[in-house]
Amino acid sequence: MTVKSQTKVTVRIGTRGSPLALLQAQIFELRLHGVLQGIKTQIVPIKTSGDWYPQQGEVRLPEGQGGKAMFAKELQDALLRGQIDVAVHSMKDLDTQLPPELTIPCMLPREDARDAFLSNIAQDIDALPAGSTVGTASVRRQAFLLARRPDLKVVPLRGNVETRIEKMNAKTVDATFLAVAGLNRLGKASLIKTHIPIHEMVPSAGQGAIGVECRRKDASLVSVLGQINHDNTYACVACERAVLTTLGASCNTPVGVHAELQGLKLRIRAQIAAPDGQGMFRDVEIGHMNSYNDLITIGHSFGRKLKEKSPAGLFG
Repeated sequence: MTVKSQTKVTVRIGTRGSPLALLQAQIFELRLHGVLQGIKTQIVPIKTSGDWYPQQGEVRLPEGQGGKAMFAKELQDALLRGQIDVAVHSMKDLDTQLPPELTIPCMLPREDARDAFLSNIAQDIDALPAGSTVGTASVRRQAFLLARRPDLKVVPLRGNVETRIEKMNAKTVDATFLAVAGLNRLGKASLIKTHIPIHEMVPSAGQGAIGVECRRKDASLVSVLGQINHDNTYACVACERAVLTTLGASCNTPVGVHAELQGLKLRIRAQIAAPDGQGMFRDVEIGHMNSYNDLITIGHSFGRKLKEKSPAGLFG
């Protein structure tokens, strides 16, 4: 498609239907209008496996069985069918391998990448009574919790942000973890009891970042999206994803990776454990970059180092 200011073409923005996903699509839409005055846009909610309605007999694919990546894949399928022109993703949910016909030319400025602890009975993880239930469908968060508090019970807790908060308030669980970025965007930061420092609980690769995907052949759209791209966020997330690629990990593996770039200095942290918290270790790599390729090289090198130190059998 050809995109320019005052174009008669409408750019169809694909997104999941959850409140957070719709809000993130609107954030991108505003930025697109900022670089192309008068452009026409339409937000197109795509019902995915994550938008489930149990009362209607529907079943959501668990994240541990590839559910998170499946949500993104369904948006990618809509792109490939020509149903939408761009797809707005939470980068932490996006698999490292993209369909060859698609590309991500744009990431928006990263929000707070930390994890948040929420509870109605405790101010932080260490204050939870022994035997308390903590709800999460993330094996990374599960591994962190059990490594720190093996006396706690982890139970599956799925659904969008609002659903998980409702279940906690209904005392289905005593506590849960959510991404600080999503809570901030939804105006729910006041619910956070503890912002967990990154050096204690390393976030998922891409956490806090919004990515925009489109078809490679839509050259003018790729160019426009490049004007919106936040270079620092793009570089850091690309480095994090390079680590995952080398490890053979995915968004459903108990791995945390987070990169920070200040000037030409790169600091990348990682945290790896078995799902039961056994063998947890953390590592930090410091590097310097002169080009985008340097970031990818550092990510791959760090990934190889981590793989050698990881629990046997975790990555095959």
